[in-house]
Amino acid sequence: MECESFDDLGGWKLDTQFIQQMGSPYLLAHGLGKPVDDATKEVKIKQSGTYRVWVRTFDWVARWDAAGSPGKFELSIGGNKLARTFGTEGKQWSWHDGGSVELPEGNVELRLHDLTGFDGRCDCVYLTSDLEATPPPTGGVLSQWRRDQLGLPETPAERGPYDLVVVGGGYAGMASAISAARMGCRVALVQDRGVLGGNGSSEVRVWAMGNIRRGKFPRIGEIVEEFSDKATKSPGRYEEFGDQQKEAIVRAEPQIDLWLNHHVFDAAVDDRKIQSVDALNTKTGEVVRMIGARFADCTGHGWLGQFVGADSDMAPDGRMGMSNMWRWDETESKTEFPETPWALDLKMEDFPYPRDHHGQWFWESGFNKDAIGDAEGIRDWNLRAVYGAFNAMKNRDGATDHANAVLTWVAYVGGPRESNRLLGDVILEQDDIVAKREFPDGCVPSTWSIDLHYPKEEFADKYPDNPFISKAVHDRRVDRMYGYPVPYRCFYSRNIDNLFMAGRNVSVTHQALGTVRVMKTCGMMGEVVGKAASICAANDCSPRDVYEQHLTELLGMLELPGKARRSTPSAPITIDPGALPRASKFGPPTGLDPETLDGIILDDRDAKMEGKWNAGSTGRRYVGYGYQYAGNGSQAKATYTFTAKEDGTYQFGLRSAPFDNRSTSAPVELRHDGAVVESFVNYQGSEDGEFVSVGSLQLKKGDTVEVVQLTDGVKGLVHLDALQVLKKD
Repeated sequence: MECESFDDLGGWKLDTQFIQQMGSPYLLAHGLGKPVDDATKEVKIKQSGTYRVWVRTFDWVARWDAAGSPGKFELSIGGNKLARTFGTEGKQWSWHDGGSVELPEGNVELRLHDLTGFDGRCDCVYLTSDLEATPPPTGGVLSQWRRDQLGLPETPAERGPYDLVVVGGGYAGMASAISAARMGCRVALVQDRGVLGGNGSSEVRVWAMGNIRRGKFPRIGEIVEEFSDKATKSPGRYEEFGDQQKEAIVRAEPQIDLWLNHHVFDAAVDDRKIQSVDALNTKTGEVVRMIGARFADCTGHGWLGQFVGADSDMAPDGRMGMSNMWRWDETESKTEFPETPWALDLKMEDFPYPRDHHGQWFWESGFNKDAIGDAEGIRDWNLRAVYGAFNAMKNRDGATDHANAVLTWVAYVGGPRESNRLLGDVILEQDDIVAKREFPDGCVPSTWSIDLHYPKEEFADKYPDNPFISKAVHDRRVDRMYGYPVPYRCFYSRNIDNLFMAGRNVSVTHQALGTVRVMKTCGMMGEVVGKAASICAANDCSPRDVYEQHLTELLGMLELPGKARRSTPSAPITIDPGALPRASKFGPPTGLDPETLDGIILDDRDAKMEGKWNAGSTGRRYVGYGYQYAGNGSQAKATYTFTAKEDGTYQFGLRSAPFDNRSTSAPVELRHDGAVVESFVNYQGSEDGEFVSVGSLQLKKGDTVEVVQLTDGVKGLVHLDALQVLKKD
């Protein structure tokens, strides 16, 4: 009986993160120190008699020889509790003998009963009338022995053929699938969890970073905008991540077959081409074989690439780790938290205080550990760190200040940053990004700084072998507004002819990964991959052929709105209602959109600035993307230049907004045809902001006017935000 197929999981969680390492999904009693509700399954005993019981589990802290066994649980069969308590021994997954039971013919209930709420885990239960038989080791994912016991067919059910099979349902996978489907491809989207979004789901709760809709192709990112979270903090609240909305958006696409709770664990490749992938239903154990013409590895770890022998690389050391974020809260009365002698031995000085009730991204470990083979160990070390920290808050030197504290959420699904990277025809390097090296296929704007994580020294002394608090070291030479255009050739394999990739496993170096790895950027990679896949389908060509023979077509498609679609890869393109307006090369405005304001608007970016101006974006009461400010003694001056396109009377106004530190009387000059008209502007403005008139002029077509903002002798700050020009007749 595979535990993931129990009829009622109770409070146990289905954990699918480590199938490749331990051979199966399993149930996890993740109760934050409170025992979870029982998981149950009704099984049919075909013949009464004596059965020996085996349970596959282990003591998850034994690998560190930690005191105590936090993952204890019991098993009852037919209402009779077995004498043995499970989860108390073993440093790795193995079969544990539960003794013998007498069972009648007919239906009996199996019941997993958690004793602690501290992450006990159970993979499967085996009943056998052969009292001397010992179950064999797992032998990989869905071994023949397990397949036989489950009565699964030798040949998987086949689905397809698909134009594109996308493996992984995070931001990169979702965007790949939606983009390809809207361009006429038949798509399979395969996700091993029950929700979409990956790190940007309610399970991990990392808010999505990376600027979208900008650069050379500001239409890229419009699909990401449809499903991106709106979290206000990281970790955010459950409801901020919109799991249901993400699924609804995908299911609304008739060309996508969504395969939730399916883990791709194997693939068939012939003559440098993937023919199919095998996906394990993580709830039933059944296998589906998905046949496709093209495949996209959006797994983060590069699993599909590993299965088929794609060229890959992993930094030998200095890798970034995995985070498991957490939250705590305060109640109106005193609360208790169990002692955790098996967790990391921490005092309040051993970790950064979780301010605002948040354990943030820097609760990270696994640096230089085996990011693939020991992924479960890295996650479990993080859990020991969190529980050890909260134990310090509740039961040690933080107890006085945290009498009412309660642990409300700990991510059991880890957020890894770095592992395998699949290699394409271009391997993007840090120097390419900093020097802004131009590639003809540069397309996805990467706007995050080159952000690499390392152990934070002051919290590493106690556990130098595996520090659990990180710091971020930023190379800020990346253009955060326009972005660096990452080339398309980073998004397909150089030796597997029909393999795309999108996400953190694309073809970049360790250093370059520091900027491209954030979720919205990964999602934009997927948008490009989906459109390239449609070109492949229309022309029966490879991803490399798109670059070598159809690059102009691809770049043209990147100019299409996110809601452009066609019924087949060769059908005419239509635009859905509600398509977003094309953003500028600097992205959608973060303040007031100039397009919504009356008249002609010149932003501060359009002004010629002299002297020392400072950039600001406080309050978002500005036009466009921010403003500049300067005071007396800065020698700052800014000049807007306007040329009339037709005869008429024009009124000129400068933007103001209510900030107390602004000047109430600053000089402005209106220059035209050798004449200068001086006025004084109150930059504090009204509550909603307004344009303060600095004069009107009668102009002929082609006449030029300069509006000059000055700072000499002012009290307070002069703000350079926007110029409005209104034609009065």
